[in-house]
Amino acid sequence: MRLNHVANRLDPRHFETVVEMLQGQLGFVVLRRTERSIWLRQPGSNVDLQFSRSETANRDADKHRSQVSFLSETPQAALEALADWARARGLEAVVGAYSDREFYLDLPAAFVDFVIEAMTPDLADYGIEA
Repeated sequence: MRLNHVANRLDPRHFETVVEMLQGQLGFVVLRRTERSIWLRQPGSNVDLQFSRSETANRDADKHRSQVSFLSETPQAALEALADWARARGLEAVVGAYSDREFYLDLPAAFVDFVIEAMTPDLADYGIEA
């Protein structure tokens, strides 16, 4: 077996806004779309993201441990820029830190079971060839 995609859930009220953010701010392209779900890929990556609409009213209190993770030389600034973009569209946006090199963005009304993480590239230098 070979890894294909990772799936997470979005609140239907903010589904299109999050898709717009991923496309417009991070360059994702749509691979496939159904009434309930969308599959996206960031050019140059080899793992796709699937997001499904979810009516789940309660949010996982520990969702900060479930991330869609990105690498950035300036992770906090990158997430602050996404937070500003989301706030300009009426979404509450919270940027927090796991450490001085790992940060997260939560859009509590939109993200059901995950946050977006950004970390410095050295944290992903595992010393193995892919």
